[in-house]
Amino acid sequence: MASSDDGGSHRPIVVAVDKDKNSASAVKWAVDNLLASNPNLVLVHVRIKKSPNPVGGNEAAPDANGGSSNEGTQNVFTPFRAYSARKRIVVKEIVLEDNEVSKGLLDYINGHCVTNIVLGASSRSALGRKYWTPDVPTIINKAAPEFCTVYVVSKGRQQSVRPAAKPLTSSAPARQHFSSAWTPSRLSNSESEDISRLSFARAEPKIIESEKTRPEKGPSNVVMDHLHAPSGGPMNSCSRTSLSDGSELFARINHRSVDISADNLDFTQVAIKETPRNGSSSYSLEAEMKRLKLELRQTLDMYNAACKEAVLANQAAEELNKWKMEEARRFEQARLAEDAALAIAETEKAKCRAAIEAAKKAQKMVEIEAQRRKYAELKAKQEGEKKNRAMNVLSQNDLRYRKYTIEEIEAATKNFSSSLKVGEGGYGPVFKGKLDHTPVAIKVLSADAAQGKKQFQQEVEVLSLIRHPNLVLLLGACPEYGCLVYEFMNNGSLEDRLFQKGNTPSIPWEIRFKIAAEIATGLLFLHQAKPEPLVHRDLKPANILLDRNYVCKISDVGLARLVPPSVADTVTQYHMTSAAGTFCYIDPEYQQTGKLGTKSDIYSLGVMLLQIITARPPMGLTHHVERAIEKGTFADLLDPTVQHWPVEEALKFAKLSLKCAELRMKDRPDLGSVIVPELNKLKEVGINSMPSISS
Repeated sequence: MASSDDGGSHRPIVVAVDKDKNSASAVKWAVDNLLASNPNLVLVHVRIKKSPNPVGGNEAAPDANGGSSNEGTQNVFTPFRAYSARKRIVVKEIVLEDNEVSKGLLDYINGHCVTNIVLGASSRSALGRKYWTPDVPTIINKAAPEFCTVYVVSKGRQQSVRPAAKPLTSSAPARQHFSSAWTPSRLSNSESEDISRLSFARAEPKIIESEKTRPEKGPSNVVMDHLHAPSGGPMNSCSRTSLSDGSELFARINHRSVDISADNLDFTQVAIKETPRNGSSSYSLEAEMKRLKLELRQTLDMYNAACKEAVLANQAAEELNKWKMEEARRFEQARLAEDAALAIAETEKAKCRAAIEAAKKAQKMVEIEAQRRKYAELKAKQEGEKKNRAMNVLSQNDLRYRKYTIEEIEAATKNFSSSLKVGEGGYGPVFKGKLDHTPVAIKVLSADAAQGKKQFQQEVEVLSLIRHPNLVLLLGACPEYGCLVYEFMNNGSLEDRLFQKGNTPSIPWEIRFKIAAEIATGLLFLHQAKPEPLVHRDLKPANILLDRNYVCKISDVGLARLVPPSVADTVTQYHMTSAAGTFCYIDPEYQQTGKLGTKSDIYSLGVMLLQIITARPPMGLTHHVERAIEKGTFADLLDPTVQHWPVEEALKFAKLSLKCAELRMKDRPDLGSVIVPELNKLKEVGINSMPSISS
């Protein structure tokens, strides 16, 4: 039988298919790996012949290797047709009929000179393939001709390959019969010997009996070409074959456990040579052989089934034992985990009880502290009320200053006429007037002043107790309406004179040095007040008043605070709840932390001293002066309305002022030991350069 593809340039790729999943993997693998070089694909399916039973007369069942009916045969190619349609390849389908799948495939390979065949791997385990009936891939691997390459594919991957020993030549036979292509002699020696031993072990008794009944002078002889009797040992020696793994399981069932089914007993090789005279004896011997073969097949099937059941039962017992051990281990772990959880729970309970007790104690402490604080606040409130009442009584009966009635104040200011108004401050407006034939300045408390009354009491308290040439003189007050009466200062405030308000003449530099020394002297007097030092907190040019001779007077001490002597002596800070003063003059450290000290006034003094020589606004003045000194342009910052500035002395004055305006209190110089002596030296320089200053 010649192949239809023999005339092509390539031999077709043949794939043996069946209904198992490994056939689908084999087809896919062949398409992906072999069709690139050979576009021809042939799918071959072997259908097992159904022959009548020679003994029982019943029809034989399909072979275990995969027999199928006519309808089933048509369904074998259905999934491969869909796959080839998706891949757009043309596939040839061939259905073969034979008694055995391996024999049909080998006949096709030899008859069509197939050079490449792909098979799906067997579904048996490796142990089953070794000790039971050889599967189709194993037989094809061993019995395929030398010019054919055999590929075995499992799960989409190549499991094994048996390459061709030599190329196909034109002299190769077109077809060889399967009985000569696959014989026991082509298998391994051990497999052939096992088959031969079992065949003779089962068939020898009947053959001998038939020979005894045959006439002696008959020339017929029984010739068995390919079956060799064992050289020695008992007839059932094949049943003592042990398994390679030596496990205890197979040691108990290895007796006749080799799967030597009747399909592997090649009785076709037993030729009965007979003469025409003994035809009936030959026929009876052949029938007896067939009957023995059927009995052997049935016995082996039953024995194999029993062995498999024993193996499965043993495996189930082992799995059950493993499951019991695993359950015991899990139970022990659960018990240990439960004990650990109980111990942790007890620990947590103890911690919870301790936390509850601590919370109760803390709650009691909080309640006690709240009661103490409430009592302290109530006591402080009562003391504050007593102090306010005492201050009110003291202000009504204070003999340290003269009291004026509101009628006298209204008469002196002509009912607070706007023409007599000379200034405005945070406390309220300031009017010029006459009391007791003396020019006076009257400061009136505004109705919307936030702390006007407190500031009034503070200023009266301070100015009525102390006297100094550089502090403004308090002449009297009207406590009912919060009016303060001061001596009148003809030249107004230092701020008005520096910026020449009302076209007033500029102050000479000699007078400016003198004013600076007097301001420092008056401030030192406040810091050294007894029994407690005073901090002004609002030192600025607007609060420095000048009389007709440019003698300066520090005013507006209503914001002054009494600082404990220990604080003033150790140059530490006194914590305040709120900062007071004017922006650009307030000490930055005092503004940020609320800690007040005598050096808080030093920062305000430094900014004011820079204004005295530059006549510039305070915003960013220290930065401008520092940059001018670094660049050597300090002379350009001096007040241009003043002529003949002594630049060297002015530079010393400016550097001292910058030290006073340091951001940190500890970096500022001391007022009594450093600032006042330096300013007095500069004051002497001014007086010496202006002999007629006294006039």
